[in-house]
Amino acid sequence: MRFYRGAAAAQEAGFRACKRCRPDASPGSPEWNIRADMVGRAMRLIADGVVDRDGVEGLARRLGYEQRQVRRLVTAELGTGPLAIARAQRAQTARILTETTALPLSEIAFAAGFASIRQFNATVHEVFAMTPTELRKRAWPGPEDPAAHTGPGRRRPGGARADTTSAGLPGPDRRGADAELPGRPGHPGVEEVRDGRYRRTIMLPNGSGILSLASQPGYVDCELQLEDLRDLTAAVQRCRRLLDLDADPEAVTGYLSADPVIGPLALDNPGRRSPGHVDGNELALRAVLGQQVSVAAARRLGARLVATYGKPLSRPDGPLTHCFPEAGTLAAADPATLPMPRGRALALTGLAGALASGELSLDPGAERDRAEAVLLALPGIGPWTASYIRMRALSDPDAFLPSDVGVLDALARLGAVPAGTGPAARARAAKAAAALAENWRPWRSYAVHHLWAYLEEKDR
Repeated sequence: MRFYRGAAAAQEAGFRACKRCRPDASPGSPEWNIRADMVGRAMRLIADGVVDRDGVEGLARRLGYEQRQVRRLVTAELGTGPLAIARAQRAQTARILTETTALPLSEIAFAAGFASIRQFNATVHEVFAMTPTELRKRAWPGPEDPAAHTGPGRRRPGGARADTTSAGLPGPDRRGADAELPGRPGHPGVEEVRDGRYRRTIMLPNGSGILSLASQPGYVDCELQLEDLRDLTAAVQRCRRLLDLDADPEAVTGYLSADPVIGPLALDNPGRRSPGHVDGNELALRAVLGQQVSVAAARRLGARLVATYGKPLSRPDGPLTHCFPEAGTLAAADPATLPMPRGRALALTGLAGALASGELSLDPGAERDRAEAVLLALPGIGPWTASYIRMRALSDPDAFLPSDVGVLDALARLGAVPAGTGPAARARAAKAAAALAENWRPWRSYAVHHLWAYLEEKDR
């Protein structure tokens, strides 16, 4: 028997995946969320489509390494290089779209990240020993039209536009696999929750789009409207990051369940995940926007910013009319004209400037420790905001917010930290919470979400 770290290495060795059990179709590994080294960062960027868009040169530039060094380290870890990993990802995306949607094969080629239809045909034939046409006929034998079927990975009937695709996003496990969608929209014009579906606008490398997510037993139904089908891979990956679908809840629960404080909460909710975000820059700007104000006030401020500085959609869809303002646009805004206290306006434009200039990176391959250090050096951004951005924008599974009011209140109700309302009492409780959380590494972000959920349940 031979063992390989991934589908790409097996394909490079000349193996083809079993067409019955599809081992190449397994979702992303939780390892790449946990690891903060160069290989982990590289894998997150490859999953986001950076190699398809910018090649290995662009990947190396994002990572701050020479191309040769990136190839060497990735190959040493995974048995193959970045190009082969991206190629395997393109092949898998192409197979899913070919077998589960009615998109024309010519559109699938570019949606999967191929540079040409010829390259698409050759890669699919080499990887699957079938042409794209044969793949589609195998999935849909007879005269049936794949667009007439529904379910995970099936297009809905009714003649959806060519730029709309629908698919199922599975998690790597089945126990507790149902994802929790955002329960209420953040900013009007950008997000909405309706009939159990979460919908929002999103800026992607080649244009804007709209995503629509609905939780189903065992998978998430995902519908995407894209200006450019080349953004499909990035859009799907960002949906996965939003819902933390590449996590392994069983591993998290198994570790936290041994703790006397968090253990009972983890066992009661074994599928709890740590949601990320579709856009790290947006999450960071919203975190500053919501400082020291209520959720309702933050939504009102956000709505005004979106209406004034957001990019209008070329094709609005109901209440979804704009993308959240880009960092460069907000960096150029006059702080005096922003509808908020001057201190927070300066913090917002300062953060936007750091993001626009490249001084601060919050993309999937960002170096988490460096990003936090840059954040803390910016005016108006303290430890809570920096840790929250690290947890949500950078999908760090081990971020902790020791001074968070919700965390401290939940721990006080559990009898784990001393209760108190004054500044001195809160400081003592925060110190105790930070010490307690050392036992929850490397899953402190999940512990935070367990505590928030516990407090919300008790306050109903």
